[in-house]
Amino acid sequence: MDKQRSDCPISCSLDIFGDKWTLLIIRDIMLRGKMSYSEFLHSEERIASNILVNRLGILEAEKILIKEVSPLNKSKFIYSLTEKGADLLPIVIEMMDWGAKYNANCPRKELGTKIKKDKAAVIQELNQLLKSKIK
Repeated sequence: MDKQRSDCPISCSLDIFGDKWTLLIIRDIMLRGKMSYSEFLHSEERIASNILVNRLGILEAEKILIKEVSPLNKSKFIYSLTEKGADLLPIVIEMMDWGAKYNANCPRKELGTKIKKDKAAVIQELNQLLKSKIK
């Protein structure tokens, strides 16, 4: 990111993740196995196409995602996490846990129930899975 508001680590993180869409894209790749533009576009939150293009570009520029031509369809691109992106897993898990704990409209689903039971084990298991996919 070219512009920084300050040298505070929280502010520096918000320069990248300070909107509601960026972490949802990361969630979709990390926890829902989505890889393509069309899969992200059809997420339940209904991201606009121009915002999706912008956020994917930012994530790629920040080296959180890599964009590659799909081996199955040469006219399609797929996105995957870099090691830097996979390192966001504990943050995403903490945000899920916090959201389920304090918002009655966000019930714990299967993963949320596992997180509540043994958060460290879930993070370790998902971390191993994500790291095995990094090129």
